[in-house]
Amino acid sequence: MGASSGRIQCLTTWRIRRIPRRIEFFQGTLARTGEIDGVRIFDTTLRDGEQSPRTSFSYDEKRDIAEVLDDMGTHVIEAGFPVNSDAEFEAVQDITNATDTTVCGLARVVDKDVEAAIESGVGLIHVFVSTSDVQLQDSMHASREEAVERAVSCVERVKEAGVECMFSPMDATRTDDDFLVEMVEAVSEAGTDWINIPDTCGVATPTRFMDLVQMVRQNTDARVDVHAHDDFGLATANAIAGFEAGAAQAQVSVNGIGERAGNAAFEEVVMASEALYDVDTGIDTTRITELSRMVEDYSDIPNPPNKPVVGRNAFSHESGIHAAGVIENSDTFEPGVMTPEMVGATREFVLGKHTGTHSVRKRLEEIGYAPTDAEVRAVTRLVKDYGADKQRVTMADLRRFAREENVTREEEVRA
Repeated sequence: MGASSGRIQCLTTWRIRRIPRRIEFFQGTLARTGEIDGVRIFDTTLRDGEQSPRTSFSYDEKRDIAEVLDDMGTHVIEAGFPVNSDAEFEAVQDITNATDTTVCGLARVVDKDVEAAIESGVGLIHVFVSTSDVQLQDSMHASREEAVERAVSCVERVKEAGVECMFSPMDATRTDDDFLVEMVEAVSEAGTDWINIPDTCGVATPTRFMDLVQMVRQNTDARVDVHAHDDFGLATANAIAGFEAGAAQAQVSVNGIGERAGNAAFEEVVMASEALYDVDTGIDTTRITELSRMVEDYSDIPNPPNKPVVGRNAFSHESGIHAAGVIENSDTFEPGVMTPEMVGATREFVLGKHTGTHSVRKRLEEIGYAPTDAEVRAVTRLVKDYGADKQRVTMADLRRFAREENVTREEEVRA
């Protein structure tokens, strides 16, 4: 990857290549990169994300989210499950017609599902079937042989229609290795373009998932994609482990929404790839916070304040030591390779019981005061006492404290 700026073609649109961030100036774990060659982002917010309990996107909301994902340079948008309903079919079809990126439709290994996906006009059809014995026996009520036969038949139908195909052995991480290899080899021979490895129940660990991805890669010429769930909080780590093992693409959802505890989070996977591995994903990261807030609003699933990358606290500081360091140089107590500007966010210095004099002085100066050292110390005591009672210290409170301590105004100093 060259250090000069240029233009690259990303799918059907032209985007400006970013100048790679050089991160060698940090010692420790950031001193090297190179474990990952490239990253493609498959967004499933509109499909798996919408399967979050009590979540439903309207037609217009789906279109809005798809438009931003497309504008940002997302490689694939899984728009939905075309056979599910007339409204779902229409939404998938319209998103396909309105976006430049590849749009994907989901289909079970059922003829009507596949035909609906083909008819919707999507550029990629994602066909899936259970492969773990527990799901085959107690969900599908089918044998291993039947699963292979139906998978091969549906992959062949997709390819016969001239559409790119992705195949998922659902519950791959709880599937017998020998049978998983048998299924992968069968659909590969049938012509699938992609093999998705789903950790359907979120039980993979990064090292084990790397081993599984490597095993699948050894038994297929198709490109490998990964889909991680977050039941143990390992989804993003597993997606990254998939890339390290040679997967070309990861399925993610904005804010990590999805079934149960959700999926690997779009913003986490993109920024880990960009900032920690120095990989150019082609994604416009400056719109990540905007996209996150949109999905948060439409899904009615609030982000916790400490949510990585997009949480309200992600670039906020209250501790006196941390705030003082960040005021001097933001790299002291922030990652350094990821700044709020990179994700379209802003840095904030929060006032409370842990606040130090540096933050108080900075905030007073921002609202027009020119405090002496003694005045800063006095106001800091009031801020700490107020915050200790679990009170939120607002700017109105700070102005009140400044008046109580007769803090000098900037115009008074100039006069």
